[in-house]
Amino acid sequence: MTYVYLLIAVAAETIGTSALQASQQFTRFWPSVFVIVAYAAAFYFLSLTLRTLPVGIVYALWSGLGIIFIALIGFAVFGQELDLAAVTGMALIVAGIGVIHLFSNATPH
Repeated sequence: MTYVYLLIAVAAETIGTSALQASQQFTRFWPSVFVIVAYAAAFYFLSLTLRTLPVGIVYALWSGLGIIFIALIGFAVFGQELDLAAVTGMALIVAGIGVIHLFSNATPH
């Protein structure tokens, strides 16, 4: 269940960050409400993962996946383009997550 909680936390953070863009600096009511609710859910589910995984590993996975998903949503929904450097950097993040998950003794396998 730990990784399910982590995925829920990432999804909630992604929704919250997307709503943050749509809230236009908290000037639009419903997107602002979504920001608050989504971030509350993200931190709650993130805290559940800390029962079994170290905080450094949890944060690396949460932030890395969040960066990738937000970049993809920014591209697909908000028309924000990604250059080669951005794509390369995100590929390195995915590689880092893979190395941590596959080879680190800090995470349960």
